[in-house]
Amino acid sequence: MAKTQVVTGIDIGTSIIKIITARKDVETGKIIDILFFRTIDSSGVQKGRIKNTQETGKKIAELFSDMQKEKIPKTSEFFVSINGNKLELINTKGLINVSQAGGKISQEDIERIYQGAKAVNLQSTNKEILSTFPKEWILDGEREIKDPLGLRGTRLELEAFLLSVLSSDTESVMEAINQGGIDSEITIVPAILADTRSVLDSSKKELGVALISIGAGTSSVAVFEEGNLLNLAVFPIGSTNITNDIAIGFKTEIEIAEKIKKEYGTCSKMGTKKIEMDISPFSEEKIQIETSNKKAKNKNVIVFSEKELNKIIEARVCEIFDLIDKEIKKVSKQGLLPGGIVLVGGGAKLPGIVELAKKEFNLPCRIGYPKNVPGMEKDCSFSTVCGLIMDDTEESTEGEVSSKEGIGKKIMKVFKDFIP
Repeated sequence: MAKTQVVTGIDIGTSIIKIITARKDVETGKIIDILFFRTIDSSGVQKGRIKNTQETGKKIAELFSDMQKEKIPKTSEFFVSINGNKLELINTKGLINVSQAGGKISQEDIERIYQGAKAVNLQSTNKEILSTFPKEWILDGEREIKDPLGLRGTRLELEAFLLSVLSSDTESVMEAINQGGIDSEITIVPAILADTRSVLDSSKKELGVALISIGAGTSSVAVFEEGNLLNLAVFPIGSTNITNDIAIGFKTEIEIAEKIKKEYGTCSKMGTKKIEMDISPFSEEKIQIETSNKKAKNKNVIVFSEKELNKIIEARVCEIFDLIDKEIKKVSKQGLLPGGIVLVGGGAKLPGIVELAKKEFNLPCRIGYPKNVPGMEKDCSFSTVCGLIMDDTEESTEGEVSSKEGIGKKIMKVFKDFIP
């Protein structure tokens, strides 16, 4: 009988916190079945970053309590997402002389150069390194080396990215988890990288692809080519901003604006098709929404057309796409990613967003769904939480563990180092 383990992922989002527990095959990493899945409205999180650990901790405690009530087997590993625009890529270099007399590069050499690459003076002392991503290996001046392990030479160089985050952000995650009553070792995973693990395969990363995640409070992009990470960025803008724009434009409450967005919102020039169309791309027939105010004797009615609503939504989505396009241009890949654009997150559910993305990026585009997670393959908003519990055979098995003083937990550095 195959040996199995139970793992749990907790995605701490701006609007929703999700928890998933699965049984996995230890040898293959394959998810056998989902033992528990639950969501709850988030609290204490702004723009992807935890601002009130007690409020967030209470929500996590509710989810954890529900899991215990269902007598789910004990979890051996917890994986928790971290998000926000304080996630940042930093360029770095490493250089070593090959240690073995015969000049053959060993695993020890690889580890030494990674350690050297991480020995950088961060601009801010309150930052820490989460991961290292190699960009290029150089052996005795020769570039375009995919994997130097086992090759012969005297001087090995590495150009790489370091993914950094504010130490206070990781501490907030750990404090919220503590408040939730979880006392196991925690692995912190950047949300956008969990998304890529969940929906992208190695062939797309090799071809060249950009994954865009549109959440409630943030939008993120990760660009890959030839299997390497080229760029990563997180912006403090998401689908909640669309809701806010509708509330301002139609002079209504946030709850009503969210209802309007979900029931009638679209990025498509052809409308939602929920209303009969005439010659115009949009129906000129007005939509009426009643708003209930318990303090008011009379009900208020909001009247608007699909055209007015589309104008508000498309303006904000295009703003998000413009920010992302600038990041793609930074690595000179605008219109040059054969794998196209993959959209995930709750914001990717807007009708017509694929067509708008094709137009804005001049690339093929599709919605990304979690792969190899039974029962979770039909919702693009589950990409992060599913990615938290998934293995990636391309990743290293080597990693480092650092204890967080004052928290009493161990944080395993996520995605470890991408050592060949």
